[in-house]
Amino acid sequence: MDSISTKNAIVYFNSDVYTEINKYVEVSKPSKIFVLVDTNTHEYCLPKFLSELQSGDIAIEVMEMPNGEEHKTIDICTGVWEALSEYNADRKSLLINLGGGVVTDLGGFVASTYMRGISYINVPTSLLAMVDASVGGKTGVDLGALKNQVGVINEGEMVAVDTTFLDTLPQNEMVSGFAEMLKHGLIYDEKYWNTLTNLEALDISDLDQLIYNSVIIKNKVVTSDPTEQGLRKILNFGHTLGHAIESYFLENADKTPLLHGEAIAIGMILETYLSTKVCGLSIDALKNITEGILKTFSKVEILDNDIKTIITFLQHDKKNSHGIVKFVLLEAIGQPKIDCVVSNELILEAFEYYAN
Repeated sequence: MDSISTKNAIVYFNSDVYTEINKYVEVSKPSKIFVLVDTNTHEYCLPKFLSELQSGDIAIEVMEMPNGEEHKTIDICTGVWEALSEYNADRKSLLINLGGGVVTDLGGFVASTYMRGISYINVPTSLLAMVDASVGGKTGVDLGALKNQVGVINEGEMVAVDTTFLDTLPQNEMVSGFAEMLKHGLIYDEKYWNTLTNLEALDISDLDQLIYNSVIIKNKVVTSDPTEQGLRKILNFGHTLGHAIESYFLENADKTPLLHGEAIAIGMILETYLSTKVCGLSIDALKNITEGILKTFSKVEILDNDIKTIITFLQHDKKNSHGIVKFVLLEAIGQPKIDCVVSNELILEAFEYYAN
């Protein structure tokens, strides 16, 4: 597969991954290499990665964080910053983030802020990270239950996508990443959407190409608007309500936390319903999108009392301006519209549609 050039970095795939990482290490000669993993990628991915990494006489240190969204916090960042300092990391050190979206988001933020910035490389190991989280330079951590409230936009040196790491993923994590791929079709390419929702016509050998297609779409959007002043906002389709739902389920002890993609799938159905009311999306498109998402994602029970609290979380969405909640909605599949304002009454209607 050809590499994909982003604004300041390159995304490499499969056979090129270790050649390019090793070439980078040889040319840039970092003072030390640090590899950030979580408990899962330490066990399942690190041995292969280290067997391929050629560091010469450069010291390698491995740092482990707990796995899971609940650990994407400033406290964990502090632990990683302290570990870097303890191991005498300097401004010529390299941090390699080997993991899913939590590791690439948090590791990118740590690298972007340690000593005002050291070089980093993302090696995504989950489907979600390969098609979305690791690409585009968004880094950050959660603030309590509020998603990605603290962070910076800063691309690493490269993104290295080795799809063999997907063999280590449980099924629910694969499904979670698929939500972002569906989103890419809905906001950018109806043909891609139709391909993704007819998976019975595909087999596992098609997955690499689908991942590649998603990275192409995300990169086109990010390259045209790196700091999210306009077009890049379309990548937030499904995320305004999806993030609020994810935060609520993460914070509420009576709920089973949802994976990111599970929450975004709900958000996309809700925001598709809102699109029919605000942007004139056709009822046929609503039916198509709802059925397409529910082919893969099971319905989740959301009670009336849950909805009230979820709506309060919307006030913290990063697209908001002057206290007004802004949505990305659809005029048609592949035709998003940014900065849409929606009443709470319509949001309640959307939840009613989802429940029924």
